[in-house]
Amino acid sequence: MKALVVAGGLPQITLIQELKASGIETVLIDGNENAIARPYADRFHQTDVFDVDGVKKIALEEKVSFLITVCADQVLLVVAQVSEELGLPCYIDYETARLVSDKTLMKERFMKRGIPTTNYVILSDYEEERVNGLKFPLIVKPVDAYSSKGVSRVNEAKDLLRAWEEAKSQSRTGRVIAEEYFDGEEISVDLFVQDGKAKILCLSNSEKIRDQERFVIFRGRWPVHASDALKEEIQRVCQSIADAFEIKNAPLLVQMLTDGKKVSVLEFCARTGGAMKWLLIQRASGVDVIKSVIDLTLGGKPDIHVQKSEAKIIVNDFIYCKKGKYDHLEGFEEQLKQGNIVDYRLLRPKGWEFSGFVTSSTDRICGVTFEADTVEELNKKHQEFLKNVKVMDVNGNDVMRHDLLPDVES
Repeated sequence: MKALVVAGGLPQITLIQELKASGIETVLIDGNENAIARPYADRFHQTDVFDVDGVKKIALEEKVSFLITVCADQVLLVVAQVSEELGLPCYIDYETARLVSDKTLMKERFMKRGIPTTNYVILSDYEEERVNGLKFPLIVKPVDAYSSKGVSRVNEAKDLLRAWEEAKSQSRTGRVIAEEYFDGEEISVDLFVQDGKAKILCLSNSEKIRDQERFVIFRGRWPVHASDALKEEIQRVCQSIADAFEIKNAPLLVQMLTDGKKVSVLEFCARTGGAMKWLLIQRASGVDVIKSVIDLTLGGKPDIHVQKSEAKIIVNDFIYCKKGKYDHLEGFEEQLKQGNIVDYRLLRPKGWEFSGFVTSSTDRICGVTFEADTVEELNKKHQEFLKNVKVMDVNGNDVMRHDLLPDVES
């Protein structure tokens, strides 16, 4: 068998390794010739992963048995479309992938099916009067982007045009959504739907950089402190989403806000969380979601059996950089050996240029994982880590944004 792996980021390294361990030949495509997953694949093609015709051409030339990706919602849309056109297996059909990849279609169905979410309008053109029925502050974002690209908070009408222009520039369809802001704690819910039943694997908090306008994640933290009543509400809403979108077998990531009693759904996608999220899920639940996606794609039934984690607290921290061209990491391996961290993964290749502006998750250089029994132990490890690691640029400067990683709050 031969697989066409679409996109070459960190999760795709594990995907390729899993495929090859099963004796499946791998062909990788990515727009970046230096994609970090490239060395792991049997062959590589440089092409735009959103170019449906280009991806389809390579799939035909390589005579692949199936296309696959993980942790990438907009890429999943391309995989679903090309798979359907070529009659190849995919765990999600194109129409469903379209519904869960376009925030306009998603919000419409939320409203029709009574799934809790905030009021919104779609702004293909700039029409300030259309937001008159909404309450400020607003969140303005593209309907079809990812990684927090083009997302900003607007407190007053005078800032709406700037936010709309930024969001529109990040949208492939030129459409923007403006929705009311829900003030609450953000929760990421990773699930796997089997035979129509939504099974929660991991509830984690998504902590954002403390910026009045941006919503860039710097930390994922497990477990979420929630009452039994709130957990039941989260389960009910997630099952409602699976039912409303007729999802029978697929991974799901639902992002929601909560005030401790009720929830408001931001968005969801039929994939596992990106960056290092699949590692957090595996440590928290024992479920290998990447292997599960492979099994599902090939017509098998994944083993979704949630186990209790031995760790009491698990944290993924994401590291951002000042302006510079990345060369190498220092101190990370030593911190791993000392036990202050249990894992670290590079997200960008050598030579990657950072602008110094943290605007989306694509500005991360790497991620690290901490485990501890108490918050006090966690912060001690965290502080020791921050004192002893560097991200070096080609000029010998430490460009790591140490200031963006505060202690974990109890």
